[in-house]
Amino acid sequence: MYYIGYDLGSSSIKAALVNAASGKVIGLTQYPEKEMEIMSPKTGWAEQDPNLWWEYLGVLTQKLIKQTGVNKARIKGVGIAYQMHGLVLVDKDFEVLRPSIIWCDSRAAAIGNQVVHYLGEEKCMSHLLNSPGNFTLSKLKWVKDNEPSLYEKVHKFLLPGDFIALKLTGEATTTISGLSEGIMWDFNANTTANWLFDYMAIDRSLIPKIVPTFSVQGSVTKTAAKSTGLPSGIPVLYRAGDQPNNALSLNVLRPGEIAATGGTSGVVYAVTDETKSSESLRINNFAHVNYTKENPIIGKLLNINGAGIQYSWMKEHILKGENYRQMNTMAANVPIGAEGLRVIPFGNGVERMMNNTNDGAAIFNLNFNKHHAEHLFRAALEGIAFSFVYGVNIMKGDGVKVSNIRAGNDNLFQSEIFASTLATLIDSEIDILDTTGAIGAARAAGVSMGDFNSLEEVFSDNEKVCTYGPVKDKAPYTEAFQLWEQDLEQRYINNP
Repeated sequence: MYYIGYDLGSSSIKAALVNAASGKVIGLTQYPEKEMEIMSPKTGWAEQDPNLWWEYLGVLTQKLIKQTGVNKARIKGVGIAYQMHGLVLVDKDFEVLRPSIIWCDSRAAAIGNQVVHYLGEEKCMSHLLNSPGNFTLSKLKWVKDNEPSLYEKVHKFLLPGDFIALKLTGEATTTISGLSEGIMWDFNANTTANWLFDYMAIDRSLIPKIVPTFSVQGSVTKTAAKSTGLPSGIPVLYRAGDQPNNALSLNVLRPGEIAATGGTSGVVYAVTDETKSSESLRINNFAHVNYTKENPIIGKLLNINGAGIQYSWMKEHILKGENYRQMNTMAANVPIGAEGLRVIPFGNGVERMMNNTNDGAAIFNLNFNKHHAEHLFRAALEGIAFSFVYGVNIMKGDGVKVSNIRAGNDNLFQSEIFASTLATLIDSEIDILDTTGAIGAARAAGVSMGDFNSLEEVFSDNEKVCTYGPVKDKAPYTEAFQLWEQDLEQRYINNP
């Protein structure tokens, strides 16, 4: 028997089949091969058609079944991971009313900021653990204010993963973790943030039914089975946003553990049992997948927009399309600190951890007689690692105690310079594991069904690729970071 897991991203959808008895991966694929379109009718807007997600998920499922040769009747359950913070609106017939306003859309930022101004930062921090910002509820308020005739037709609002579950089961449901990512969960009252809905004049009847993250969340309908190739009647068993699910996939479940990703943007997702925050304007706090009222496990998420995109920019414009392995080899020929050359990577939009400023990237101390391409590559890898360290230090100041970091075996974490610099300055080992969000979602379905005794049992370190540890001689790394931090504060903080 098998479980299938989906990971709905904004560029593609991934799917994985795992063995129900062992959790072993049977097959993994994605669709479409070309990145999904993000529509931008106006500057700062980002939308996608949810019906296309559903269409692609059907093609993807049939592709995976054909690829693995598995008898579809042996698939016994579904897990779902999805791009966070999006808004999908459906009418009473569960028909989509407008394109989804997705995570990177910034149109509602002013609405969230206004809420903080009128209700107070302390109120928002103590109850939501965040400022409302540019999250799902603010986007719903934008629709109410700017598309009132459409808003009148809304029967339920959904997150992207809720929409996929709706199409599979015919039921509109959501989770506590999902509501918290939309800034709709009151951690103090342990209920929906009714006071915030009332302030925004949004009818609470639009909230879908709340189901546990790990539970039978509905069964695949005959219509959905026909569209996807899944067996009719099998349960949807798990649902979570991509970052909490990525942490789950990496076995990051206990306070002090951190999941990190180093792709186009960088993410640090730290687990804590502290239900308070003094950094709600720079860090996002969500209910983790194993959150309960009795054991309130929180995921603190810090995002760095300008991370791997800088290294990618250098590959395309300096090496003209050569590969990252060559860049990493060249960078290794340069000593720690890149002989005084320092790079600050922010250059991909507003940086939340820099108080929502957008001041671009910067290069310091470039010497035309001494520095070459390999110096730029070393300084870039170090600068991105330093920005991670800077962010982790903010988290430490907000109560996070670091015991271990885990990351997937891709992107920046394939660079020893990047990973070793980060491990040394944070003073923590970094375990690199070969897994994906779709695999995690499939295994989580097995946990929900009871095929595994615990999350720890299925999400073990069996897929560990390697471990980076702090180097013995930390002084050169510390000195390089301190100089980088001085440049950062002079350029971005003390001289805004």
